[in-house]
Amino acid sequence: MISDWLLDDWDTVHHTAACTAIAFVSLFLFIRISGKRTLSKLNAFDFVVSVSMGSTLSSMILGKVTLAEGSTALIVIIALQFTLAWMATRSSKLEKVINSEPSLLYYEGRFLRETMEREYITESEIIAEIRKYRINRIDRVKAVVLELNGEMTVVRKSDGPGPTSTDEFFRTDKP
Repeated sequence: MISDWLLDDWDTVHHTAACTAIAFVSLFLFIRISGKRTLSKLNAFDFVVSVSMGSTLSSMILGKVTLAEGSTALIVIIALQFTLAWMATRSSKLEKVINSEPSLLYYEGRFLRETMEREYITESEIIAEIRKYRINRIDRVKAVVLELNGEMTVVRKSDGPGPTSTDEFFRTDKP
């Protein structure tokens, strides 16, 4: 019968609704406690945290785990995120493991092909990003950087002569 695949019984529906409400409120509270980093634009580390939290929330909503088990899992995920982020602020080696580094894709008139290949970015993607910044000529661009979260930042050339305050940041001969 068609109702067999649509609905087992109303108790299951009520249980799912109650679990959803409780899991949603729990996750909301845990995210508020964990801070803004949980909601930031995602780098690889934050993406793993978000997927883990979403999977846990799904299991809680569908009753695959108890609310106590799901809440414990959320607390552990957020505690691990907080602990690793805290440790990364104190260790440059761990910070590099967790966050990697921004990648310079274009600098002072030339595309950095080796970096573009490593990051799987094409010239047309860079040019499209430049257009998003409302820059109509590439010779007005100092640099394009692929940030930790996968977004590109376009840095305009300065209007006046001489070095800009960003020159040190964009050095290509860094040790």
